[in-house]
Amino acid sequence: MIRDFLVWLQTELGKGPGEYPMSWSEALLGSLNFWGLLEGTHLLALMLFAGTIFVVDLRLLGVTFKRTPVSVLSDKVLPLTVFGFVIVLLTGLALFYAKPLVYYHNIWFRAKLVFIVLALLNIVIFHRRVQRNISDWDGLAKPPGAARASAAISLAAWVIVIMLGRFIAYDWFECGKPLPDWANALQECAASEKGAQTLAELAQ
Repeated sequence: MIRDFLVWLQTELGKGPGEYPMSWSEALLGSLNFWGLLEGTHLLALMLFAGTIFVVDLRLLGVTFKRTPVSVLSDKVLPLTVFGFVIVLLTGLALFYAKPLVYYHNIWFRAKLVFIVLALLNIVIFHRRVQRNISDWDGLAKPPGAARASAAISLAAWVIVIMLGRFIAYDWFECGKPLPDWANALQECAASEKGAQTLAELAQ
C-alpha cells in the first residue's frame, strides 16, 4: 500500500496533458538548478539544527560552557534549533518527493528514519522526565547521569543520522545488484523496479 502511494506520488500527481507529460515529482527532479539549491539549503539548515543541538548536548555532558546554566544556554539556542528543524523538515520532504521510490528502497534512508525516531524519542524523554528537576542541577558544571546519558544518546543518534544521510548517495546496496538476502529483504528489493538479485544467483 505504501509503495502504491509512492508510485502515484512520483509518476501521476500533477501530470498534465501533452506529448511528454511529467508529474510534479519528475519535474522537480529534472530541475537541475532548483534541485541543487534544495540540497544546499537542506545541508545548511542541517548544520544549523545539528550544531545548536550539539552545543546543548556538550554542555549537558559537562564539556563546554560549564559556567553557563543549562537553561540559559538552551533558551538562547532553541529558536535557532527550531528554525533549522523547520527548514530541514521542509527541504527533506521536498527531496524525498522528488524520488520517493528510490528512497523507499534504500537501506540507508530506512536506517536514517529509524535513528531520527530514536533521536526524537530521546528529546521527548529528556523534556518530560530528565528535565523535570533541572532547577536542582541547572548550574552544575557536570549535570547528573541521566542528563549526560540523554546528551550522549542525542549526540550519537544525530551523528549517525548525518552519516546515513551521506551514505544515501552511494549505491553499495542498490536494488538490482547482487546483494545478501538480508539487504534485499530490508529494502524490499523484490517489489522495486530493479528487482532483487542474490549473491547465490551470481555464483551460479
